[in-house]
Amino acid sequence: MERALPTLPLLDDGVLDPDPIVQFKEWFDIACNTGIKLPEVMTLATATRDGSPSARPVLLKQVDHGGFVFYTSYESRKGREISENPRGALVFYWAELDRSVRVEGSIEKISLEESNAYFTSRPRESQLSSHVSSQSRVVSSRAELDQRFEELRKQFEGKKIPRPPHWGGYRLRPERIEFWQQRYARLNDRILYELQRNGSWSMKRLAP
Repeated sequence: MERALPTLPLLDDGVLDPDPIVQFKEWFDIACNTGIKLPEVMTLATATRDGSPSARPVLLKQVDHGGFVFYTSYESRKGREISENPRGALVFYWAELDRSVRVEGSIEKISLEESNAYFTSRPRESQLSSHVSSQSRVVSSRAELDQRFEELRKQFEGKKIPRPPHWGGYRLRPERIEFWQQRYARLNDRILYELQRNGSWSMKRLAP
């Protein structure tokens, strides 16, 4: 049985929390609790040193006042771009709720301890695939990947699988967070939070 979607409040003054992380968690919880498939999917945009952009979906694994955490290969295209230009943007879009959230800020690697802890929590097959895949690199065939997977599965059978050194987490530390909600006649609500030098957040309404 499909869950009924909630009646959403209008984004009028005083409705949103002055802390955008608190507000994001509220929206994210609603998305998670209304049966939306993979509400944690977010589009991550990065760019090379000279500004050539690329974007792809990744999964949000943690969010707190430190930022938004995701995991990938350091040697992937996004990993290489982050090393050259450690800034990025995220977009969450929940079509069923007529809502989206955009986040912009700096990106940094999380600690090895955090990456190790999360890697250990992953399904065993996912741990193996992190060793198999040289993400974003050309491979000769699907058979090559499958063969390598089976080789590693046998190699680590009955053993703990270590985190590969080329795989770990990143944290995007937000500086701008925009909340968007659809309204009639495309007069959509857009509320922008911007981080101030003293660590507080300003809030303003943008034209749709």
